[in-house]
Amino acid sequence: MEQNQLREAILKLKTEREAIILAHNYQREEIQLLAEYIGDSLELARYSAKLKGKIVVFAGVDFMAQTAAMLNPDKKVIIPDPEARCPMAAQLPPELVRKVKAEHPKAATVIYINTLAETRAEADVVCTSANASQIVNAVDEDEVIFGPDRNLAWYVEQRSDKKIIPLPDEGYCYVHRMFSAADVLLLKEKYPDAEVLVHPECSPEVQNLASHICSTSQMVIRAKASPAKRFIIATEIGMVERLRREFPKKEFIPALDTAICQQMKRHTLQNLYESLRDEKNVVTVPAAIAIQARRATERMLELSGRATRD
Repeated sequence: MEQNQLREAILKLKTEREAIILAHNYQREEIQLLAEYIGDSLELARYSAKLKGKIVVFAGVDFMAQTAAMLNPDKKVIIPDPEARCPMAAQLPPELVRKVKAEHPKAATVIYINTLAETRAEADVVCTSANASQIVNAVDEDEVIFGPDRNLAWYVEQRSDKKIIPLPDEGYCYVHRMFSAADVLLLKEKYPDAEVLVHPECSPEVQNLASHICSTSQMVIRAKASPAKRFIIATEIGMVERLRREFPKKEFIPALDTAICQQMKRHTLQNLYESLRDEKNVVTVPAAIAIQARRATERMLELSGRATRD
């Protein structure tokens, strides 16, 4: 089918199946335009916990779909392409978390949501890039085991008095690793009036050049609130496309136009349509793991909600 036919077929199936499409900010534009909700990991986790449909189509990477499945045990969660796997999620196996926990028995364990469910099951609480420092500062312990993204751990260290124990030593997102301080400096020289919005998975050198360090949802908030008319954006290119669409009177310049998450882009209208039509690629999490990982996720939602209220 052609793209317009696929869109119409998907819309028809959504109604028939009582389905809801959730899309991450890094998704292709044509998928974002079909979604009930677009957001970052924290926003999608919060939204998925409130869903009323029978089927959730999750256009994101595997760990995000697992979160939706754990928070919605009474719904069928499907992912258009089951090979949309976040490489960072594989960098922190659960046995490494157990080893470091045994070495630091008095430490809290805060695991970035960009990990698979079996690793999150080892956490006291999970976090996202939007609330990592809030969550770390909200736990009672003075020491915090934190992983897997080392740059996010550095970002948290700058905003907390707690001792951060990062694991693994060099966990990273390959997309945010592409950004260099030299590239950002050149753009700042070319566009001196631009605000620089940088994701906390970028290197400390790039973070230090930022006007604001933001999760993707925070980039939307900042772009809307700021009087600036021009922004340099250091995150995956899909975020730039969303910002341009939502704020057409402002200019958004990618810090690197080749910053593409290949795993996020695996989802297409064709495989979204097929997965919804056949109700295939169902995301499941073993019950024992789901109970533990869901507890850590709900703890995150509780602590981040408390921080917002406070």
